[in-house]
Amino acid sequence: MNINKYIDHTILKPTTLIADIEKLCNEAVQYNFAAVCVPPTLIKKAKQLLEGSNVKTATVIGFPFGYSAIEAKIAEVVLAMIDGADELDVVINLIALKNNDWVYLANELNHIMPVIKQKNKVIKIIIESGVLTDDEIIKCCGLYGAAGIDYLKTSTGYGEKGATVEAVELMWLHLPQAVQIKASGGIRTYEFAKQLVEAGATRLGCSAGVAIVQQQDAGTGSY
Repeated sequence: MNINKYIDHTILKPTTLIADIEKLCNEAVQYNFAAVCVPPTLIKKAKQLLEGSNVKTATVIGFPFGYSAIEAKIAEVVLAMIDGADELDVVINLIALKNNDWVYLANELNHIMPVIKQKNKVIKIIIESGVLTDDEIIKCCGLYGAAGIDYLKTSTGYGEKGATVEAVELMWLHLPQAVQIKASGGIRTYEFAKQLVEAGATRLGCSAGVAIVQQQDAGTGSY
């Protein structure tokens, strides 16, 4: 398993420095990660630093709580794509979900997804699985899976609980085969990353990507 190919090398803290982005992108190129995931205001910088590489530039929308108005999320999406984002990780409105307002969630998706897909960009929907019941996760798989999103993502990394093998397994069981899974939140070791991939994840959002690859490297001698 070449774990580097699964990793979205991530920094999303509100105090992120330009120097942090430079380091992130240099590491992403060095280790040939799938993507970097950066705050929206730093997309342009990341895109410049990654020019000529195969590493994609991802960002977050409605982050981290997801309760921005639909119109605000659309504005964020449009600006992110103008700045060069290849992939957009969109936080759903958890207030709507917890109040069982699936009509709102469907409406939100129906407004946001066409804006992203008409530009042939990748959409990842973040559901914050750590605060959801199994039934709520399954309902999310039904709604977002049927819509044909690219990835369903476990967590923002800012919730009460991050990725779990159990959540990934549940998502894998209930998503269409064409919809991939991104696990994120609390992934700090190669062993845990490997477990998540074996459970069905095809992307891993983590800030410890280099350490994870080095841990694999120590065991296999290659990445």
